[in-house]
Amino acid sequence: MKITETIRPDELGFYGEFGGAYIPELLRPAVEELTNSYRSYCFTERFKSEYLDLLKNYVGRPTPLYFAKNYSQKYGTKIYFKREDLCHTGAHKINNTIGQILLAKHMGKTEIIAETGAGQHGVATATVCALMGLNCIVYMGEKDMERQSPNVQRMKMLGAEVRPATCGSKTLKDATNEAIRHWINFPDSYYLIGSVVGPHPYPEMVAYFQSIISEEIKNQLREIESAPPSKIIACVGGGSNAAGAFYHFYSNEKVELIAVEAAGEGLESGKSAATSILGSPGVIHGSFTLLMQDSFGQVTEPHSISAGLDYPGIGPLHAHTLSLGRTKSIPIRDDEALNAALECCRLEGIIPALESAHALAALEKLAFNPEEIIIVNLSGRGDKDMNTYQKAFQNL
Repeated sequence: MKITETIRPDELGFYGEFGGAYIPELLRPAVEELTNSYRSYCFTERFKSEYLDLLKNYVGRPTPLYFAKNYSQKYGTKIYFKREDLCHTGAHKINNTIGQILLAKHMGKTEIIAETGAGQHGVATATVCALMGLNCIVYMGEKDMERQSPNVQRMKMLGAEVRPATCGSKTLKDATNEAIRHWINFPDSYYLIGSVVGPHPYPEMVAYFQSIISEEIKNQLREIESAPPSKIIACVGGGSNAAGAFYHFYSNEKVELIAVEAAGEGLESGKSAATSILGSPGVIHGSFTLLMQDSFGQVTEPHSISAGLDYPGIGPLHAHTLSLGRTKSIPIRDDEALNAALECCRLEGIIPALESAHALAALEKLAFNPEEIIIVNLSGRGDKDMNTYQKAFQNL
């Protein structure tokens, strides 16, 4: 398969062997309605006009492509940050929720449900529901509600009902389970998924809405550099910010695409979320992809200090491009991510989200030459992680 074909799945939602829609029969009509509405509406000029207007005037796009001078000096190359942390609500997640809320409203939906890990997707969903006057229910793992409490309060201020997921590891996987159960019981609601995971058409749809990131990178680089990037680095939990940053570069094999995963306390520790290394093919949350599972096919509990990367699978697009060798995976431990976050604070005066800190930590694992152009997708800001940072750096 040619690399240019990896952006779009086939008619059944497969990227090579990965993808599809493994769903209960009760959800089949809802998924078919979603697929048909997405295909008939989201590529029209009417949709694009409203979507791009909101991205510009509400979200604040385009986000800057910032030349990180101090990082560049340290690593001996040219390093740029794509500043998704400067989006309204503080992360890339709003790009997707704007697109999906326009689709939901077009479909006549009035109740929106969502899952969230770090809380950024939950905040972004609550934000667009408030904007459009729609009811919002967000499922969030009980553990994540504790470690991301500022985002819980933001969701509530925006009018969302936040429901805790109290089973399993009480993190993103379990919040997704609860959201899917809700959707099964109330199929007329709209499930606004936050990443390139779940049954087709979600992986394709979320990547499409996030592709604005790489579109801007291409346009911005043309103004300041005479060559495309050598490497693009982005963290991957489910993988929406990485899909967005990589989207328009899949066909250019001279651009190295680096997906950074959470190694937790170490690959051999039993407390990790490095799916591409520790995982194997299987079905999770409606798609066939790579996931961490035991010999009986039961999902094993992931671990990451970062709530947004604390997920036992990756999206099927990422699973496919990794299997082709088009993308490369780098695992980063909790302590490495914390050190990278502090380095970013001290070198550039930017407090990154813990998810983004994993991407920054990958710089230590790579070799560069002075003429390379490196893009790090700074997927979110660190306000939500201040409790974790305070505990980690209490002796500063």
